[in-house]
Amino acid sequence: MMPLWKDWKELRFGVEIEFVGGSPERVELLPGWIMSLDERQIDDTGAESGSELKPPPIRWADREQIREMLKRLQATGARANWNCGLHVHVGLEPWGQDALPRLLEAALLYQDALKNLLHTGDARLPFCPPVTREMYDQFMSDPGEAALHRKGRPQSHRCGINLAAWYDIGTVEIRYANGSLDYDEVINTVELCLRFVAAIGAGRRLSSDPRRLAIELGAPVGGYPPPTPAPQWYRERIWLEDALVPILAPLARSLVPDGEILYVLPRPEGLLVAIEDGEGQLFKHLLRMTSAGWEALGLLQE
Repeated sequence: MMPLWKDWKELRFGVEIEFVGGSPERVELLPGWIMSLDERQIDDTGAESGSELKPPPIRWADREQIREMLKRLQATGARANWNCGLHVHVGLEPWGQDALPRLLEAALLYQDALKNLLHTGDARLPFCPPVTREMYDQFMSDPGEAALHRKGRPQSHRCGINLAAWYDIGTVEIRYANGSLDYDEVINTVELCLRFVAAIGAGRRLSSDPRRLAIELGAPVGGYPPPTPAPQWYRERIWLEDALVPILAPLARSLVPDGEILYVLPRPEGLLVAIEDGEGQLFKHLLRMTSAGWEALGLLQE
């Protein structure tokens, strides 16, 4: 890709705002905004709650829309917790698909700096795994979406710098920020992501030190959503999942060819095991331990 300077304020972007609580179905939306009611988060009791709010593709000059929608959300009692994230999509229209190799290289160089600058919480880290050198090498030898998919629960292909989003909606998605409904924290995150993508598109070399990176970009050094510790019960759930997944993986692959376990939840009848196939479709199977081993009780329809 030939370097191309582009004013970061002219790049189109979107932001996925995850939250718990409130009454998402009652929030009046500005034109083009979407409330993804099927995108539920985990609240402090362990129940599914809240939703995910996102704008249409907008530019920096349109950012007051974000302030207004955050006000409407908060008026219903919505809030962000340890389970919520803030994901910024930046459009790659000025550069097109030719930007992907440069952004992959940038991910290898700067992903840790972005993660540390944004203080990604421990509970959020599994949702933004790093781009690997193997992914870069595979893409360079055989460019395509498959090279950008990183296996590993609970989000399979979504790295912290998620370039697979190009093949879905023509963007790069930066997923490191913790959840927030505070306008200043949200807009600081958006500005950082816009400035970062514009700098990479222009062919700039940057520092891998978090603070120095922000200064070189002209982005805020602080003021990003702070991390919130996950409750003890959630950490214990993840420890138990980590122990169960290797045991259940062979059965999961027999139930769903090329299946990958995304999460495991206890149910009165046994364990709910959510398995994703190679196409990204999710299947929820109920399993029970018997004296003869694990028994599949059936596919749950929700």
